[in-house]
Amino acid sequence: MSLLDVRGLQVEFPSRRGHVVAVRDLTITVEPGEILGIVGESGAGKSTIGNAVVGLLEPPGRVSGGEIRLQGERIDNLPDALKRALRGRKIGMIFQDPLTSLDPLRTIERQLVDTIDYHLKLGEEAAVARAVGLLDAVGIPDPAVRIKQYPHQFSGGMRQRAVIALALCADPELVIADEPTTALDVSVQAQILDLMKGLCWDRQVGMILITHDMGVIAEMADRVAVMYRGRVVETGTTAQVLGAPAHDYTRSLISAVPRPDVKVPRFPRVTYIEDAAELPEDFDLSTHWLGQARNFGAGHAELVRLEDASMRFTTTRSMWKSRRRYLDAVDRVSFEIRNGEVFGLVGESGSGKSTVARMITGIYRPTGGRIRFGDTELTALQSRAAAAPYRRQMQMVFQDPFSSLNGRMRVRDIVAEPIHFHKLAPTRAEAARIVDQLLDVVGLGAQAAQRFPHEFSGGQRQRISIARALATRPRFLICDEPTSALDVSIQAQILNLLKDLQQELNLTMLFISHDLPVIRQMCDRVGVMRHGKLLEVAATDALFEKPKHAYTRHLLSLMPKLERIMQPKMAE
Repeated sequence: MSLLDVRGLQVEFPSRRGHVVAVRDLTITVEPGEILGIVGESGAGKSTIGNAVVGLLEPPGRVSGGEIRLQGERIDNLPDALKRALRGRKIGMIFQDPLTSLDPLRTIERQLVDTIDYHLKLGEEAAVARAVGLLDAVGIPDPAVRIKQYPHQFSGGMRQRAVIALALCADPELVIADEPTTALDVSVQAQILDLMKGLCWDRQVGMILITHDMGVIAEMADRVAVMYRGRVVETGTTAQVLGAPAHDYTRSLISAVPRPDVKVPRFPRVTYIEDAAELPEDFDLSTHWLGQARNFGAGHAELVRLEDASMRFTTTRSMWKSRRRYLDAVDRVSFEIRNGEVFGLVGESGSGKSTVARMITGIYRPTGGRIRFGDTELTALQSRAAAAPYRRQMQMVFQDPFSSLNGRMRVRDIVAEPIHFHKLAPTRAEAARIVDQLLDVVGLGAQAAQRFPHEFSGGQRQRISIARALATRPRFLICDEPTSALDVSIQAQILNLLKDLQQELNLTMLFISHDLPVIRQMCDRVGVMRHGKLLEVAATDALFEKPKHAYTRHLLSLMPKLERIMQPKMAE
């Protein structure tokens, strides 16, 4: 008898325009101790399966066909009270977004302890001890101290680890992991994957692993199901599906995975993807509004330079100086970004990568050192008015396309906002014309201007973010984890778009990512950071082939290797 047996499952969402079928005739099984990987593009129905199993379908979504059995007992038709009893105790859920999974008004301790007490009835002292042990098991340093803190005091990677600890509180028999390592760097990802493997092997816990990371699937899954538009198009052992895929869609998904071994000029377009993110074929830079900024920085060998840049945060305030505590988020970092190049920054969560980006753009004022942009020393500017012309030349594409766009504004107003702020268009009609051009450039089309962000997929929202970043005609673009929340097919589109824009506009870019294969494909040079310090800077090929620092070698060794189970002809 299987631990989980799903037969003929159909999930639909009724609407005024008819019924949207999100999952069609799905049949899967999970055995004790087995990891089933589910892959597919955004909207394929992967997360809907997990929500249906755990009983968390958003209304008006419903299971309209088939059945779900856990250890032989049917659970899809249980009353809500019995479903609540199953969640946490029998079935644990690891959600993709830790910000929405944790209560911002309660400490990590209370959230863990209350869950443990509800399901296991251990008593306060034993529940606290178990909670501290769980945080330690998922790799959170100083768990006895950090457990007293609130979610906003954790980094993104630490919040995800706390969510994993929350899912394991009551020793569930089945764990549904929905993109559990999306926000994690390779070192923390390796810890989490080892933890999840050990959980399955030692306790015979079954797991459904939903992810867009094919390397994680190769490392973790015993079997794989590939989904396209609500249907499973291919299933089998991991070695079979990834090593010798039978379906065209599976083959195209694998071809879109960034390669860590060699740099390629472009990612191949994924079969069946109709909505491509790429420059229009008739794009003419000489006549386009963006082309007017192309030759900025001519005559300068470098555009950005950091000299001993430092950023210190006060973690404990006190009127007595001896009792104050500080965190050196960035410690005497020096590097330059050459005009027209893509410079990458890698490192684990909390290494200071994003802090460096915020220092360059002026969001944070450095506590030490100097930052130059062209001929201007930005750290010497004393007012926002003096810094405004230079901040206009620098724009950011953030990690999360869901929270970086104002959900109450139409796309037209979102993209036009920086144009109005910096007075780049004489009239609103001219600004609207520019917005239409920018939306065409990122592959959305002018018709997208009238819609709201919630009407778009994650990849489309990220393209809106790119259009907004281009709205000021920046010379310097900072991409802070721009594809970490996207599946492999959409990631390939966005990376191709960024490559095209960089080459056509001669953009200088700072590309921050924990995804080392993406860094290999996008960057000319790479800097490696750890604990606020810059350990190594090298040309991309040299860093990946002959890293000098021991920590760099350690990071590279932790990359999930898709080619381990692929046939040689697929890895070529």
